[in-house]
Amino acid sequence: MDEQKITEMITELVHRAHAAQEQVAEYTQEQIDEVCVAVGWEVYNDENIRLLAELAVEETGMGNVKDKIAKHKGKILGVLNDIQHAPSVGLIEEDLKKQIFKYAKPVGVVGALTPVTNPTATPGSNALSILKGRNAVIFAPHPASKNASALAVKFMREGLRNVGAPEDLIQIIEEPSIPATGELMRQVDLVLATGGGAMVKAAYSSGTPAYGVGPGNSVQIIAEDADVREAARKVALSKCFDYATSCSSENSIIVHDSVYDRMMEYLIEEGGYLCTAEEKSVLEKWMWRPNRKGHMALNAAIVAKSAQVIASDAQLEIPEDRRMLIVEGTLPVVEDRFSKEKLSPVLTVWRYRTFEEGYGLLKEITDHNGTGHSCGIHTHNEAYSEYLGMHMKTSRIMVNQPQAPANGGNFFNGMPSTVTLGCGTWGGNITTENINYRHFLNITWLSKLLPVVKPTDDEIFGAYLNKRAGQGKA
Repeated sequence: MDEQKITEMITELVHRAHAAQEQVAEYTQEQIDEVCVAVGWEVYNDENIRLLAELAVEETGMGNVKDKIAKHKGKILGVLNDIQHAPSVGLIEEDLKKQIFKYAKPVGVVGALTPVTNPTATPGSNALSILKGRNAVIFAPHPASKNASALAVKFMREGLRNVGAPEDLIQIIEEPSIPATGELMRQVDLVLATGGGAMVKAAYSSGTPAYGVGPGNSVQIIAEDADVREAARKVALSKCFDYATSCSSENSIIVHDSVYDRMMEYLIEEGGYLCTAEEKSVLEKWMWRPNRKGHMALNAAIVAKSAQVIASDAQLEIPEDRRMLIVEGTLPVVEDRFSKEKLSPVLTVWRYRTFEEGYGLLKEITDHNGTGHSCGIHTHNEAYSEYLGMHMKTSRIMVNQPQAPANGGNFFNGMPSTVTLGCGTWGGNITTENINYRHFLNITWLSKLLPVVKPTDDEIFGAYLNKRAGQGKA
């Protein structure tokens, strides 16, 4: 499709989206909430979810049907639970003391870029958060998962139709391409980019306000006081879920020397296979290959594939019941490719002796790849958790939790439910928050006149000037 036709195609989608959005711009809270529930049901009910999961796996070759169904169930229900009673229309907040009143308005038409690793749950979850603010959305799917994403949009449009809402509140680029996505980002009111670094950079360079997410490379510390068996269970659950399509899956764990052997034993009980140094070298040669520019990059053929497939393709023989490959990390960190994000059920294990050493490894691995995204720790020592909270350049820290299901919100924690995780300026993003419905609201601040309350100079500067005087300074 030539440039002119692409522009015309995107212009038509955006025109229809604006027309639909204007029809719901004055919806009441009750009306828009009904819309969200109706749309959510279409990507939550068992029949539709199975079709979406099966098509996603068939089309992309990534992940597995069982886990994609579970992901859909958890994410859609989680978002609906978060937004169910949340105000997003009219007066949503008031501070009587300061006489500040906040009114929510739509942002307009959102262009949402969707990753190949999560082509159905991402549109489903993001659409609900966007609709909550009485907005419209146009999805730009990855070309390799366009049919799965289109089916999700088809189901959601049926939900809109069921409650009499304009179907064009949710649309999709049927024949996605880089030029089409670029034109979409140029024409919409707001961009939501969920995907790789190049996509996010393009979103921020589009000239349109944008929310993007940074690269993941989650690392967890297993402290000396951890419930080691439970930690192993949670790490394996997170690492193996949907063959690690989630950017939140643990890529490395840093284990205290005193519990290292037990942790390895329990990981093997959970289906892990510990590679020898020779096997690690063979695996590395398969997992990182020269790209089109001649640079070593993660082999796309291993992304979100099972441990069995990865091992077989790498010419390694492992028992048929193994579901996770384990390698031991080597120093220096920057010279071990396994310290990076792997998007596969391959886990790197590191050993430490003191908390300072463990923290140093955590920081070095994260700074090397994945700054700003997430990390975690299994411990009951509050001082450890607090230290990470104070010092780690990361947007979310999970304590005693499986990272992948925890980062984006779950019913066992209080994180906002989302599939889009901001990484702050550390990860080249505008926010550190879990992207949720509030990010798709324009807020009007209404301020009323107050009696003048002005501090004296002494109230502001007194303590400072007295301290200087006591030090003999003018």
